[in-house]
Amino acid sequence: MAKVRQDAWSHEDDLLLAETVLRHIREGSTQLNAFEEVGDELNRTSAACGFRWNAEVRNNYIQAIDLAKRHRKEKKRALAGRNFTNFKQEVIDHTNEESQHENILEKEAPSTKISEHKELTFGDVISFLQSIHKNYHAFNQSHYKFEQLQRKTKQDKVRIIELEKELKETKNKLTTIEEDYKMFIQIMDRARKMSVLDEKGHQYQQAPTFKMDKNGNLEQYAHGSN
Repeated sequence: MAKVRQDAWSHEDDLLLAETVLRHIREGSTQLNAFEEVGDELNRTSAACGFRWNAEVRNNYIQAIDLAKRHRKEKKRALAGRNFTNFKQEVIDHTNEESQHENILEKEAPSTKISEHKELTFGDVISFLQSIHKNYHAFNQSHYKFEQLQRKTKQDKVRIIELEKELKETKNKLTTIEEDYKMFIQIMDRARKMSVLDEKGHQYQQAPTFKMDKNGNLEQYAHGSN
């Protein structure tokens, strides 16, 4: 429902506006939130509430505004103190928990150990955070070396596959050479036997002539034949 314009502000309206604004200041909220809350209460727009506050009401509550701001600062300091106390307890709990794992943390980073009977200071917190940063940096270095090792291992595997392929090809070539050599020996042995004796068992006076047929066999030509 649209808000109805009301031209007159009563004393009670001004008092409600002042109390709401001061409460929002103490709680750390904004004046705009206060204007919207009062506008909903009085059926006015937040702009009208803001104009009324700045033009008429604010000057009557200068000291109250300063007091509300001091209260807000004290509340923030108290909250910050509680947060720091909670942070100290978290650090102590974290340290005590890690010290139970066979003193691993004490051996690797003894500066992170904080006694539960010692008053914790900002210096202790700074040392703790510095040690965490140092361990984090060391972890990054180890992770980088591990990645390098992985890349090197991958390259070595590729090289091993290439060498195995070359070895297989070399073995195949060697097998082919051995087969050709055996065939050559057989041909030479057959030629030697054919050149020693003729059909009657007599030694040739003239070296015979040979020709290899299409199957790779040697054929002897008789001397004087066409």
